[in-house]
Amino acid sequence: MKDHADHPVRQLEPQNLWNRFADLNAIPRPSKHEDRVVQWLHQWASEKGLQSLQDEVGNVLIKKDSTPGMEGRKTVVLQSHVDMVCQKNEATEFDFMTEGIRMVVDGDWVRADGTTLGADNGIGVASILAVLESSDVAHPALEALFTIDEETGMTGALGLQGGFLSGDILLNLDTEDDDEISIGCAGGVDLTSRGTYTPEETVKDGNAALTLVLRGASGGHSGMDIHKGLANANKLMNRVLLEALDHVDMRVAEIHGGGLRNAIPRESRTTLVFAESDRDALVAALTASGATLQAEYATTDPELVLEWGAADLPAFVLGEDDQYALLLAIQTCPVGIHRMSPDIEGLVQTSNNLARVAVADGAVEIQ
Repeated sequence: MKDHADHPVRQLEPQNLWNRFADLNAIPRPSKHEDRVVQWLHQWASEKGLQSLQDEVGNVLIKKDSTPGMEGRKTVVLQSHVDMVCQKNEATEFDFMTEGIRMVVDGDWVRADGTTLGADNGIGVASILAVLESSDVAHPALEALFTIDEETGMTGALGLQGGFLSGDILLNLDTEDDDEISIGCAGGVDLTSRGTYTPEETVKDGNAALTLVLRGASGGHSGMDIHKGLANANKLMNRVLLEALDHVDMRVAEIHGGGLRNAIPRESRTTLVFAESDRDALVAALTASGATLQAEYATTDPELVLEWGAADLPAFVLGEDDQYALLLAIQTCPVGIHRMSPDIEGLVQTSNNLARVAVADGAVEIQ
């Protein structure tokens, strides 16, 4: 585990905030695996002489008394979640369970090398810790609430019991706008569709296979980035397959695209079976589709690329009817903005993200 002790991030201002962010990013903290960061929070609070508590589900509460002159004010709760979205590029070798995030200072931006950065909601956690350890910020009594498992079910927030907090005002620091205060909330629904199909045995005589990979999409958060028109790798891979079917007969053996429900998918991979005699026509169709996608997404997803290579013939493929039904179902699945708010200018009211497509071994899962 890297401790980022000498990382350039620690020289950024304000240093107390960025130092706590560097500390946090040295700790693996996938959703549902927050034990290490929870232990670190207790240790950090003890070193600062602050009281820390933990509830039954694993949320941590750190308390700090008011500064002189603020004793009569209402207690304020500052809240952020400690887990992070764990996604990496296909070519990136990285283990979220054991490694700290590889941060890069890129001009005015802090980025991660081939993975998600963990700023959602690590920067909120770091901001709260910076306030807790400050000696020059006047404040009323504070309760710092660090919840778990926000990204994959909100189980920390849902498991919070009455009486754990005493504050009257709660500020949630899970936001991308540091100069605004929002009063309200956003709702979401997760829908996972599962189905089965009967695999057909691959005809080996005269057939070949290739692996098709769409990668390099910019990705992003399905909430705060959905309005940017970013490439959705699952939708685009489906489009490529349908376009190829206009030119050659082929069968899909498997599809694996996307990952987390709240991440716009960056990559998709599929294995195709086709007649060897159709190879040139298939390659021509894929080349044309890849060039079209690169032109369409040159601004939003400049590293988007469609690649393919030889593969071993799989034992089974989808039947023609099942394949047709699957591809049409994915084609009709909406992504992006469905409706803008009629009341608040620039606010996305309803949107959808096709986050994950998994097809293999007779099973289909679409999220």
